[in-house]
Amino acid sequence: MTFQAENNALVEAFYQMAVESGGSCDGAPGYRYRPGYYGAYCRDPDGNKLHVMHEASE
Repeated sequence: MTFQAENNALVEAFYQMAVESGGSCDGAPGYRYRPGYYGAYCRDPDGNKLHVMHEASE
């Protein structure tokens, strides 16, 4: 499941909260795929993969 954040700080906050709530890291926050795309991956305690991202408009 992918969630779209309004900015990079919210990507980091979502990721941090997920990991602190019993989830696990599956890709720390950072730029990936193309310029302006910032995202993170984690898994919830049930093992479901979550992706949160923000893509800056040009």
